[in-house]
Amino acid sequence: MSPVHLNGQELTSAKGNSIFDYADSLRVRVPTSCGRTGQCHECIVEIRRGMEFLNPPTPSESFLRDNYRLACQAKVEDHTGDIDFAVLRRQPRILTSGVRRPVPLAPNVVLSVDDVLIGGKAIDRYQGRILGLAGDIGTTTVVLNLVDLETGGVILTSSFENPQRFGGSDIMHRISYDGGADCGELQQVILSVINFEIGEMTKQAGVHRRRIYDVVLVGNTTMRDILFGLDVQAVGVKPYKSTVELEHEAGQRNGTALHTTAEKLGLRVFPKAQVYSGPIIGCHVGSDVAADLLAIGMDEQEDPVMLVDIGTNTEVVIGDRHRMVAASCPAGPAFEGGQITHGMPGYDGAVESVSIQDGDAVVTTIGDADAQGICGSGLVDLLAELRRHSLMNDLGAFPDGTNSFCFAPEKDMALSRSDISALAQAKSANYSGQYITLRHYGRPADEIAAMYLAGGFANYVNVANAVDIGFIANLSQERITKVGNASLEGATIMLLSIEMRRKIEDLVQRIEHIELETTPDFFDIFVEGCMFKPMPRHIGALPGA
Repeated sequence: MSPVHLNGQELTSAKGNSIFDYADSLRVRVPTSCGRTGQCHECIVEIRRGMEFLNPPTPSESFLRDNYRLACQAKVEDHTGDIDFAVLRRQPRILTSGVRRPVPLAPNVVLSVDDVLIGGKAIDRYQGRILGLAGDIGTTTVVLNLVDLETGGVILTSSFENPQRFGGSDIMHRISYDGGADCGELQQVILSVINFEIGEMTKQAGVHRRRIYDVVLVGNTTMRDILFGLDVQAVGVKPYKSTVELEHEAGQRNGTALHTTAEKLGLRVFPKAQVYSGPIIGCHVGSDVAADLLAIGMDEQEDPVMLVDIGTNTEVVIGDRHRMVAASCPAGPAFEGGQITHGMPGYDGAVESVSIQDGDAVVTTIGDADAQGICGSGLVDLLAELRRHSLMNDLGAFPDGTNSFCFAPEKDMALSRSDISALAQAKSANYSGQYITLRHYGRPADEIAAMYLAGGFANYVNVANAVDIGFIANLSQERITKVGNASLEGATIMLLSIEMRRKIEDLVQRIEHIELETTPDFFDIFVEGCMFKPMPRHIGALPGA
């Protein structure tokens, strides 16, 4: 008999056992709410090796593609085969540091004598707690704050991998998937896992989920609209605008914020709880970026600052409270582990930093575990170090004529020329977005008072190395600040203050959104951005201007 592998642990394979059985044996949590009948579609796992040794997919799994299965439905048919699987609920590093903006406590839900009020209307008798939930629904990860609305304090923070990954690693693939025969599955899966997590968080805090009376969830345009059950097909085609944005432009909506109730959305909290998502800025610049702007106090900035929220879709905003310019950059998943031979997200065992000494790579891994792959911060370091030591030129080629550089010889892990090509294109998307937005704003980098780097990737990246390869704009390092998960902070601010919701809805009305692909010399800028060298400090005017 051959073993079944999970997170480096081995179990003896037995015919007829489900993948869920092996997870149970190792006490690994797998979300489920249907009693393992295949109805809830929550227990998604990735079969990394040995799919051929399992039973064929069942009708309950028809919405899944490639190497994904439901743990309750996938059963061993051939116990002589080697099977390796991963639960689609791995725990990433939770950002514990980042920007914090105190705001006066003025929530949407308040206590009046013995009644809980929303908008002045009693919805429940006071049961000892008034709680809220704030969340950042990212393409790759989801982060939630359970908040005490009477004190303003965060009780618990939870972070996990977005289980929608089976629908594609980037938003365009998610849009395509949601437009197909399995429309609605992405919403169902994300709601299921959020509900699962609400149960875990409230259990840990010793409170009832029905004490959650207000919810604020933000995300990029696609993630937000999928969560709220809206058709996202318009986001995937020109002019890349949400139906909400189009309705606002047509005068059918007062703004682009969304409002519903927990009961209507399917969140298992107090049924009449309000569910709110802040306004989108334009096209792919969603409510998560609006939340970023609240977190960094863009509504109070007198000098121009620059926000760069780095992810599979990077957003850039430059300006002050009087004038702002925004753009989105479809960077793709390369720096989050996708399309790279040995790439992986930031989990234990990922190479997170690299230096080159005497021609050899010296690496550190997350959790000091054996190297299993390399994550985004490690990739930035490796590229910068290769260039710094003349082991790779600006074009990403190896001068010695080889096709790869080994960064973990003991694991036979190397960065190949095809990997570098994918990274160059992802890097250039970030480069082009920042370059064109800076040029459009009309101020040189030297006049930008501060750059705020937001997002999980940015939190761990070596800033000097990122500047050196042209991943971020060429500002002096002392003006660059990492703000962690600013989207979650902004969502929490919206939860704590109804006035801040009004403020951000007003602020986004003054933001000028630009479309990168319509820039006349976009292709030239993109090609330049594929080179591994710093961005110019002084950016000229648009050709013909």
